[in-house]
Amino acid sequence: MTRDLTQLEILTELEPVAEENLNRHLSMTKDWHPHDYVPWDQGRNFAAMGGIDWDPEQSQLSEVAKAAMITNLLTEDNLPSYHREIAEHFGNGGAWRTWVGRWTAEENRHGIVMRDYLVVTRGVDPVALENARMVHMTNGVHSPDNWGGFLVNVAYVTFQELATRVSHRNTGRACDDPIADRMLQRIAADENLHMIFYRNLCSAGLDLVPDQAMEAISLILQHFVMPGYGMPNFRRNGVLMAKHGIYDLRQHLEEVVQPVLKKWDVFERTDFGPRGEQARDDLAVFLEKLAGDVIKFEEQRDRMLAREASRGLLPVS
Repeated sequence: MTRDLTQLEILTELEPVAEENLNRHLSMTKDWHPHDYVPWDQGRNFAAMGGIDWDPEQSQLSEVAKAAMITNLLTEDNLPSYHREIAEHFGNGGAWRTWVGRWTAEENRHGIVMRDYLVVTRGVDPVALENARMVHMTNGVHSPDNWGGFLVNVAYVTFQELATRVSHRNTGRACDDPIADRMLQRIAADENLHMIFYRNLCSAGLDLVPDQAMEAISLILQHFVMPGYGMPNFRRNGVLMAKHGIYDLRQHLEEVVQPVLKKWDVFERTDFGPRGEQARDDLAVFLEKLAGDVIKFEEQRDRMLAREASRGLLPVS
């Protein structure tokens, strides 16, 4: 029986792949500057500087767009927690260290530009936003105890980066503002390149240790939560986003989970041992249930929207 590789052995074996994909990423990424995506001419002082403080009437964003922008921004704000998690499991030398630093620097731009946009355009209450940031960053994010190791974490960030890309793109459309849409397209492009890096590393992990990697993938997908889980109003905002097509179960299944699994040939591979086969079987059962949950959710959503329409409620998106 082939023994499992240790964390250090996996990182050592995959470092050439990490270096290759780091170089690929650097050759494809385009530098950009947050200040180029913010309509500074819309800005004005708040009361502390002799102006007026925020009022709900000042916002041009719908309730759905507000919920999505706040959720996406607070998610980006928790970058220090994500950095700690990734640095812990990706090693601290060579290509791994360079990647973690580069990824962190690129991700930091997302929070900078989104906050500047929201404050300058007065899209949301800046005081409430800052209070929520303080709570969310103080709490941080922590992986469950059984999520340790490189394989579990690289599987998670593969799906998470793609999910975030989908959410940003749909949020841009929901804002009904070409400036916001352009900004979030730029962010989504970053998230896509990050996803490709992690997806390629996870693919190499599948080739190196098929059973260990398959167990990690199955574990992650059966317990997947978005990285903003636990932030203030996460459930309320998440329901609004799902209800109005920012990020819902069908998008999660069809735009995130299935394309990645297909890219890895998960259900066509023939190199799994008994453990890998069992993990794949468990995942297949879970995905079948998820497909059923998609239909149930959409039926409930349609009934809810119909009730609102019958009561003459105006849509919030």
